[in-house]
Amino acid sequence: MLLIAAQVILLGTGTPNADPERSGPSVAIVANGQPYLVDFGPGVVRRASAAKLNMPDLKIAFVTHLHSDHTTGLPDLILTPWTLERTAPLELYGPAGLKNMAAHIEAAYVEDIRLRRDRGEPSNNTGYQVHVHAIKPGVVYQDASVKVTAAKVPHGAWPEAYAYRFDTADGRSIVISGDAGPTDAVVTLCNGCNVLVHEVYSTAGFARRVPEWQNYHAKYHTSSARLAEVAKKAHPGVLVLYHQLFWGTSEADLLAEVTSKYTGKVISGHDLDVF
Repeated sequence: MLLIAAQVILLGTGTPNADPERSGPSVAIVANGQPYLVDFGPGVVRRASAAKLNMPDLKIAFVTHLHSDHTTGLPDLILTPWTLERTAPLELYGPAGLKNMAAHIEAAYVEDIRLRRDRGEPSNNTGYQVHVHAIKPGVVYQDASVKVTAAKVPHGAWPEAYAYRFDTADGRSIVISGDAGPTDAVVTLCNGCNVLVHEVYSTAGFARRVPEWQNYHAKYHTSSARLAEVAKKAHPGVLVLYHQLFWGTSEADLLAEVTSKYTGKVISGHDLDVF
């Protein structure tokens, strides 16, 4: 089999903040031409189109956790590629609760689905279907192009949140943190990986937050200083920042917060960046 070099495409690097330049969190790992999505925040399908991914190929996705900013693109991911000729059911992998979420979305759009199928619109009877696979830590998916390993990460009160590692057939290794506090689980999962895509918040910006939000973010997310510690132990080829919380800090200053404590290669990611 002729292998096509694997790519990491940041489809969305945003947060719950409504930044028009940053769609909701979503990363595509494209291995041998097949995209595998991690998370599906708002704007995911249009960002996938901007990245020139074929709509019928959007059929395998993983979710880190069920926070709304990581999942509100799910109706779009279920329905839009189907209307654009996807015939394969969408295969979804993630924590408990994902099956209920998908089932309720299908119920919400039952009339749309019925009319598209049964009232003369060219369509098919399979592409809107969703197969949900509840996961646990360990290898959660494997085919000829990728092996996907999940590890539990701390994300405040969420009982299940996962980071994922993709090992591609051409030898690349990519780790996506999802939303996570600093954890050795990511260190172990990466362990010299080629690309580590990790969330981050500005330490300087954090100091300006009110105590209620400081308490929340300290439990749910990773500061620039703590991310530098993770990266020192994980040794990624490149550390890519996403889901950046700036809080008035410039992007250059956020980068400096990380690189002042970590000397490896660091890039602050933007939507549609490719690695």
